[in-house]
Amino acid sequence: MKETQQIPAETPSGPRARLLELSQVRGVSLAALSELLGRNPSYLQQFIRKGSPRKLEEQDRATLARFLGVGEEELREAQENSYTKAGRTRDAGDWVDVPRLDVGASAGPGRVPGSEAAFDTFRFSRRWLAEQGLERAQLSAITVEGDSMEPLLNNGDEILIDCSPRPFRDGIHVVRLGETLMVKRVASAGPGRVALLSQNFAYPPVEVAVDEVTIIGRVVWKGGRV
Repeated sequence: MKETQQIPAETPSGPRARLLELSQVRGVSLAALSELLGRNPSYLQQFIRKGSPRKLEEQDRATLARFLGVGEEELREAQENSYTKAGRTRDAGDWVDVPRLDVGASAGPGRVPGSEAAFDTFRFSRRWLAEQGLERAQLSAITVEGDSMEPLLNNGDEILIDCSPRPFRDGIHVVRLGETLMVKRVASAGPGRVALLSQNFAYPPVEVAVDEVTIIGRVVWKGGRV
């Protein structure tokens, strides 16, 4: 007997609405899709009706997209499809609030970023920023994921990125390669090419054409647990 689809009390939007639509068109229940993911049968019902979880895990999203025959981007929030400067540095007298973005930059093989919404802030002394040469920087904070930049950057470290437009120079940057956000040392590798280098020598260099990579910002500070 075919299971009746439960419609949420509130009209879903974005990827929730698209997932519900696709499940109805394909004639497959949300419970069955949840089980496909190895989740409990109510998992996707909760996602659509109550927004819990807030967003689908990358692996779950990829599995659903393959099964339903659509591009993965159809099941992402709009802001997940591109890195956005979701927050702006805010002045508060002698202090400057820097947004912490809900996104990780891989220091491993790379990953597709999640939501870029600001969920918190770091507060820095305006004097300290000036001492670091960052008084005019366009700063945001994100988390390092993976071990390829160890010992310089460790998994879980939070880094400040200066997204101010400026001429490129070699250094540690957050970059986008395809749909993947990474933190790497970026160095010139001849005309029209750059090398993405890891600090951990277990990871080989990656050389790409300049037009294949987008430099999001320069890493200017790090913080993490001792």
